This record gives sequence, C-alpha cells and structure tokens, in this order.
Amino acid sequence: MEDSLNKDKPEVRLRAFRAIDEPETCQLFIEGHTHVLTSIGVTKVTSSKNEWTKNPAAFVMIVESMDGKRVYGGARVHVAGGSEPLPIEQATGAMDNGIFDLVWKFAQHGTGELCGLWNSREIAGYGIGCIFLIRTAVAISYQIGIQSLFALCAPYTIPPGEAVGMELESSIGIDGTFYYPKLDLVATTMVLKDVPTMSKAYEEDKNAIMKIRENLQITRVEVLRKKEITIHYDIKIPNLDKWDLQATIQQAQKTFLSTKIDERDLNIL
Repeated sequence: MEDSLNKDKPEVRLRAFRAIDEPETCQLFIEGHTHVLTSIGVTKVTSSKNEWTKNPAAFVMIVESMDGKRVYGGARVHVAGGSEPLPIEQATGAMDNGIFDLVWKFAQHGTGELCGLWNSREIAGYGIGCIFLIRTAVAISYQIGIQSLFALCAPYTIPPGEAVGMELESSIGIDGTFYYPKLDLVATTMVLKDVPTMSKAYEEDKNAIMKIRENLQITRVEVLRKKEITIHYDIKIPNLDKWDLQATIQQAQKTFLSTKIDERDLNIL
C-alpha cells in the first residue's frame, strides 16, 4: 500500500475506542504491532493470543492516516477486572506472584495498565510512540474513570513515563525489574498513582494532558527535537455509556480472591 504520510508536514489522527467496538481496527493494530516486535526479534509475548480484542475492559488508541487507511502506531489501556488478567500480571506472575496483590491494592479504586505501545518506522522520530501516545493514555484513563495506571516499561519508555508522573514500583521483581519479553531485555514496573491530579508529572506534560482532557477532539501541532507533527486528537471514546467501572472493579475482586485460593492450594502441596 502506498505510504500516505507527508514526511515534510506529517498529519495524523489519534483516536480512542473500546476494543470490542472495532474488531477490524484491532486487527490492523495487531498486524502493525506484530511487525514491529518481530523486527526486533521478539516473537512471543503474553498477549500474542490477542484475547484483548474480546476484552470489554480493553481500550485502544491508534495513530492513523487522515483517510483511515493506514495505522502508524498505537497503544492500549486495559482495566483490571476485564475478561483476562492485566498483561503485567500475565507476564510476571510466574516470576513474582506479588504482582497480584499489588494490582488488587490499586484495583479497588480502579486501575489499569498502559500496554502494547508501538509505532512504525514510517513515523519514527516524531514522538508518537515515546511521548504522545503515553500522554494520551493518561488522558483516556481519566475519561475511563480509573485512578491509577501501571506500565511495564522498556528502558526507552521510562523517561516519558516519569514525565507523566509514573514512579518506579520496586516491591516486585528485582527492585521492580524483570527480564521480559526475553532474557536480554529488561522491563521496569512503573505506576502512575494519581491519574486525576498527576502530581509528579512534569509541567509541560501535565499541561498537554490537561488540554487534551478538557477537549477530547482537539488539533495540536506537536514538536519534538525541532520536528513538527500535526495530530488530530479524537479521543472521546464512543459508547462509554455502556461502560461500568464499578462492575469491573467487582470482577477484579472476584479474580483476585480466586487467585489467592489457587495460591493456598499450591502451598498445601
């Protein structure tokens, strides 16, 4: 397919939706993400079965061409209490089952995870994958109603994670780190503990997120290292009236309790 991105004056749309509402777009997300992962030698991750496409508590952000025919990047926010554990629980639970207690501690008030972050080479260098999708994830987390947000960060996503107010969570793994998704790659557990206020976010990032939150359909000229990109933010999530956070939290409690029962059985053995 012909590349429709104007490299001199790139212009894209960044929009958000619930995964179950757009199965065809989810498939485009999967294809793009898979291509990026295989290009760096990662052929197996815990979400590779893509069950998230059927998860009613999974929300998707995509960066697409203005005509909607190409997807240049994306990310997801999964809320604890959906039809599957959070990706961080699936990825690290076998290495440190303390992750289940940690997630439940935050899930009681509504928590989620930023995951599946990627961007294509076509749009590399404009900050889509390392800044603007992360900011948008925080903005839609507020819209969804959750109070906190986890992330399992690669080294290059730690600084932009800190910029939006995320902190290292050292209580699990090796001071918060795991070898994932393969032994020569290190992933760091981080948590944004206050989605509504972002008290530890850098001023520039906090201001940008607040402006997006206040106007979910806004066009901004974003600048990174003197490179400009026009982003048409369209992150008002459709059908959010069908979303029930409290019911999702109740399901998270049931899942957590069943996990604790399983652990007790294992200890008896």
